Amino acid sequence: MAVLAGGRGLVHIPAMAKQLGYHAMQAIFTRFRDLEPEPKGELEHVNAYTLLVAVALSAQATDKGVNRATRGLFAVADTPEKMLALGEEGLIDHIKTIGLFRNKAKNVMKLSRILVEEYGGEVPSSRAALQSLPGVGRKTANVVLNMWFGQPAQAVDTHIFRIGNRTGICPGRDVDQVERAIEDHVPAEFQIHAHHWLILHGRYICVARKPKCAICPISEWCQFEDKTT
Repeated sequence: MAVLAGGRGLVHIPAMAKQLGYHAMQAIFTRFRDLEPEPKGELEHVNAYTLLVAVALSAQATDKGVNRATRGLFAVADTPEKMLALGEEGLIDHIKTIGLFRNKAKNVMKLSRILVEEYGGEVPSSRAALQSLPGVGRKTANVVLNMWFGQPAQAVDTHIFRIGNRTGICPGRDVDQVERAIEDHVPAEFQIHAHHWLILHGRYICVARKPKCAICPISEWCQFEDKTT
Protein backbone atom coordinates (compact mmCIF):
# COMPACT_ATOMS: atom_id res chain seq x y z
CA MET A 1 0.00 0.00 0.00
CA ALA A 2 1.37 3.39 -0.99
CA VAL A 3 0.97 6.50 1.14
CA LEU A 4 0.81 10.10 -0.06
CA ALA A 5 0.68 13.20 2.11
CA GLY A 6 -2.42 15.11 1.05
CA GLY A 7 -4.26 18.24 2.08
CA ARG A 8 -6.21 16.36 4.75
CA GLY A 9 -3.50 14.12 6.10
CA LEU A 10 -2.08 10.86 4.81
CA VAL A 11 -3.90 9.31 1.89
CA HIS A 12 -3.65 5.53 1.61
CA ILE A 13 -3.61 4.12 -1.89
CA PRO A 14 -4.30 0.48 -2.86
CA ALA A 15 -1.38 -1.49 -4.24
CA MET A 16 -0.38 -0.40 -7.73
CA ALA A 17 -2.42 -1.78 -10.57
CA LYS A 18 -0.65 -3.01 -13.67
CA GLN A 19 -0.05 -0.33 -16.30
CA LEU A 20 -2.82 -0.37 -18.88
CA GLY A 21 -1.87 -0.99 -22.50
CA TYR A 22 -1.96 1.43 -25.41
CA HIS A 23 -5.43 0.50 -26.70
CA ALA A 24 -7.02 0.88 -23.27
CA MET A 25 -5.29 4.22 -22.75
CA GLN A 26 -6.44 5.43 -26.17
CA ALA A 27 -10.02 4.39 -25.37
CA ILE A 28 -10.01 6.00 -21.91
CA PHE A 29 -8.73 9.37 -23.04
CA THR A 30 -10.95 9.36 -26.09
CA ARG A 31 -13.88 8.89 -23.71
CA PHE A 32 -12.64 11.73 -21.49
CA ARG A 33 -12.28 13.99 -24.53
CA ASP A 34 -15.74 13.11 -25.83
CA LEU A 35 -17.26 14.04 -22.46
CA GLU A 36 -15.19 17.20 -21.89
CA PRO A 37 -13.25 18.38 -24.97
CA GLU A 38 -11.68 21.39 -23.23
CA PRO A 39 -11.29 20.67 -19.50
CA LYS A 40 -10.41 23.66 -17.35
CA GLY A 41 -8.77 24.10 -13.99
CA GLU A 42 -11.06 25.36 -11.24
CA LEU A 43 -8.76 27.99 -9.70
CA GLU A 44 -9.87 31.48 -10.72
CA HIS A 45 -7.21 33.75 -12.23
CA VAL A 46 -6.84 36.60 -14.69
CA ASN A 47 -3.19 36.28 -15.78
CA ALA A 48 -0.08 34.18 -15.30
CA TYR A 49 0.80 35.89 -12.03
CA THR A 50 -2.60 35.38 -10.40
CA LEU A 51 -2.58 31.75 -11.55
CA LEU A 52 0.84 31.26 -9.94
CA VAL A 53 -0.34 32.83 -6.69
CA ALA A 54 -3.61 30.88 -6.67
CA VAL A 55 -1.84 27.56 -7.17
CA ALA A 56 0.72 28.38 -4.48
CA LEU A 57 -2.12 29.22 -2.09
CA SER A 58 -4.00 26.02 -2.92
CA ALA A 59 -1.55 23.70 -1.15
CA GLN A 60 -3.49 21.89 1.61
CA ALA A 61 -6.61 23.90 0.71
CA THR A 62 -9.57 23.46 -1.60
CA ASP A 63 -9.94 25.33 -4.87
CA LYS A 64 -13.28 26.70 -3.67
CA GLY A 65 -11.71 28.06 -0.51
CA VAL A 66 -8.87 29.67 -2.46
CA ASN A 67 -11.29 31.21 -4.96
CA ARG A 68 -13.33 32.79 -2.16
CA ALA A 69 -10.18 34.40 -0.78
CA THR A 70 -8.61 35.49 -4.04
CA ARG A 71 -11.60 37.18 -5.68
CA GLY A 72 -11.12 40.22 -3.51
CA LEU A 73 -7.34 39.89 -3.48
CA PHE A 74 -6.92 39.82 -7.25
CA ALA A 75 -9.27 42.77 -7.63
CA VAL A 76 -6.62 44.92 -5.91
CA ALA A 77 -3.40 42.97 -6.53
CA ASP A 78 -3.19 41.22 -9.89
CA THR A 79 0.50 41.96 -10.53
CA PRO A 80 3.59 41.43 -8.39
CA GLU A 81 4.06 45.20 -8.15
CA LYS A 82 0.55 45.66 -6.75
CA MET A 83 1.05 42.73 -4.36
CA LEU A 84 4.20 44.35 -2.97
CA ALA A 85 2.32 47.62 -2.58
CA LEU A 86 -0.47 45.81 -0.72
CA GLY A 87 2.07 44.43 1.75
CA GLU A 88 2.18 41.22 3.73
CA GLU A 89 -0.43 42.24 6.30
CA GLY A 90 -2.76 43.41 3.57
CA LEU A 91 -2.34 40.06 1.83
CA ILE A 92 -3.01 38.19 5.08
CA ASP A 93 -6.29 40.07 5.50
CA HIS A 94 -7.45 38.50 2.22
CA ILE A 95 -6.15 34.93 2.70
CA LYS A 96 -6.51 34.30 6.43
CA THR A 97 -9.27 31.74 5.77
CA ILE A 98 -6.75 29.54 3.92
CA GLY A 99 -4.60 27.00 5.76
CA LEU A 100 -0.99 28.00 6.50
CA PHE A 101 -1.84 31.55 5.43
CA ARG A 102 1.06 33.24 7.22
CA ASN A 103 3.74 31.11 5.62
CA LYS A 104 2.01 31.36 2.25
CA ALA A 105 1.83 35.14 2.57
CA LYS A 106 5.58 35.33 3.20
CA ASN A 107 6.27 33.19 0.13
CA VAL A 108 3.93 35.21 -2.09
CA MET A 109 5.66 38.42 -1.07
CA LYS A 110 9.11 36.92 -1.64
CA LEU A 111 8.25 35.48 -5.06
CA SER A 112 6.60 38.76 -6.05
CA ARG A 113 9.78 40.67 -5.23
CA ILE A 114 11.89 38.20 -7.21
CA LEU A 115 9.57 38.49 -10.20
CA VAL A 116 9.88 42.28 -10.14
CA GLU A 117 13.63 42.39 -9.55
CA GLU A 118 14.75 39.49 -11.75
CA TYR A 119 12.02 38.95 -14.36
CA GLY A 120 10.64 42.42 -15.02
CA GLY A 121 7.39 41.54 -13.29
CA GLU A 122 6.69 38.64 -15.68
CA VAL A 123 6.15 34.98 -14.77
CA PRO A 124 8.86 32.85 -16.41
CA SER A 125 7.92 29.95 -18.70
CA SER A 126 10.77 27.74 -17.46
CA ARG A 127 10.13 24.97 -14.93
CA ALA A 128 13.55 25.52 -13.35
CA ALA A 129 12.90 29.25 -12.99
CA LEU A 130 9.46 28.67 -11.53
CA GLN A 131 10.72 26.10 -9.03
CA SER A 132 13.38 28.54 -7.86
CA LEU A 133 10.63 30.82 -6.54
CA PRO A 134 9.71 30.58 -2.82
CA GLY A 135 6.79 28.23 -2.19
CA VAL A 136 6.74 26.91 -5.76
CA GLY A 137 7.30 23.18 -6.14
CA ARG A 138 7.20 20.97 -9.20
CA LYS A 139 3.42 20.51 -9.07
CA THR A 140 2.77 24.26 -8.92
CA ALA A 141 5.25 24.87 -11.72
CA ASN A 142 3.62 22.20 -13.88
CA VAL A 143 0.15 23.69 -13.39
CA VAL A 144 1.36 27.12 -14.53
CA LEU A 145 3.28 25.65 -17.47
CA ASN A 146 0.22 23.67 -18.56
CA MET A 147 -2.59 26.12 -17.93
CA TRP A 148 -0.93 29.36 -18.96
CA PHE A 149 1.90 28.44 -21.30
CA GLY A 150 0.20 25.47 -22.98
CA GLN A 151 2.94 22.97 -22.25
CA PRO A 152 2.07 19.27 -21.76
CA ALA A 153 3.28 19.35 -18.14
CA GLN A 154 1.65 16.90 -15.73
CA ALA A 155 0.84 18.17 -12.24
CA VAL A 156 0.24 15.15 -10.02
CA ASP A 157 -1.96 15.76 -6.99
CA THR A 158 -3.59 13.34 -4.55
CA HIS A 159 -6.47 12.67 -6.97
CA ILE A 160 -4.19 11.68 -9.84
CA PHE A 161 -1.94 9.63 -7.56
CA ARG A 162 -4.96 7.74 -6.24
CA ILE A 163 -6.71 6.97 -9.50
CA GLY A 164 -3.46 6.34 -11.33
CA ASN A 165 -2.73 3.46 -9.00
CA ARG A 166 -6.32 2.35 -8.57
CA THR A 167 -7.16 2.13 -12.28
CA GLY A 168 -3.84 1.35 -13.92
CA ILE A 169 -3.86 4.56 -15.97
CA CYS A 170 -0.61 5.84 -14.46
CA PRO A 171 0.63 3.69 -11.57
CA GLY A 172 3.64 4.70 -9.52
CA ARG A 173 5.03 4.51 -5.99
CA ASP A 174 5.42 8.28 -5.73
CA VAL A 175 4.28 11.38 -7.59
CA ASP A 176 7.40 11.42 -9.76
CA GLN A 177 6.72 7.88 -11.01
CA VAL A 178 3.08 8.73 -11.68
CA GLU A 179 4.12 11.85 -13.61
CA ARG A 180 6.50 9.77 -15.73
CA ALA A 181 3.80 7.15 -16.30
CA ILE A 182 1.49 9.83 -17.72
CA GLU A 183 4.24 11.17 -19.95
CA ASP A 184 5.23 7.69 -21.13
CA HIS A 185 1.83 6.06 -21.62
CA VAL A 186 -0.82 8.69 -22.35
CA PRO A 187 -1.01 9.10 -26.16
CA ALA A 188 0.55 12.36 -27.35
CA GLU A 189 -2.72 13.82 -28.64
CA PHE A 190 -4.12 13.81 -25.09
CA GLN A 191 -1.08 15.05 -23.16
CA ILE A 192 -2.05 18.72 -22.97
CA HIS A 193 -5.33 18.00 -21.15
CA ALA A 194 -4.42 14.73 -19.41
CA HIS A 195 -3.88 16.06 -15.91
CA HIS A 196 -7.14 18.06 -15.96
CA TRP A 197 -9.18 15.06 -17.08
CA LEU A 198 -7.59 12.94 -14.38
CA ILE A 199 -8.02 15.54 -11.63
CA LEU A 200 -11.68 16.07 -12.47
CA HIS A 201 -12.29 12.32 -12.66
CA GLY A 202 -10.68 11.84 -9.25
CA ARG A 203 -12.50 14.81 -7.74
CA TYR A 204 -16.02 13.91 -8.86
CA ILE A 205 -16.17 10.21 -9.88
CA CYS A 206 -13.22 8.15 -8.65
CA VAL A 207 -13.34 9.64 -5.15
CA ALA A 208 -11.26 8.25 -2.31
CA ARG A 209 -13.73 6.52 -0.01
CA LYS A 210 -16.66 5.44 -2.17
CA PRO A 211 -15.81 5.71 -5.87
CA LYS A 212 -18.87 6.15 -8.06
CA CYS A 213 -18.18 3.12 -10.22
CA ALA A 214 -21.80 2.80 -11.34
CA ILE A 215 -21.57 6.06 -13.28
CA CYS A 216 -17.88 5.88 -14.18
CA PRO A 217 -17.35 6.44 -17.92
CA ILE A 218 -14.15 4.35 -18.00
CA SER A 219 -15.13 1.45 -15.69
CA GLU A 220 -14.80 -1.13 -18.49
CA TRP A 221 -11.03 -0.54 -18.61
CA CYS A 222 -10.41 0.13 -14.91
CA GLN A 223 -8.47 -2.51 -12.97
CA PHE A 224 -9.90 -1.60 -9.55
CA GLU A 225 -11.13 -4.89 -8.08
CA ASP A 226 -13.41 -3.52 -5.37
CA LYS A 227 -15.76 -1.61 -7.64
CA THR A 228 -18.87 -0.19 -5.96
CA THR A 229 -22.31 -0.92 -7.32
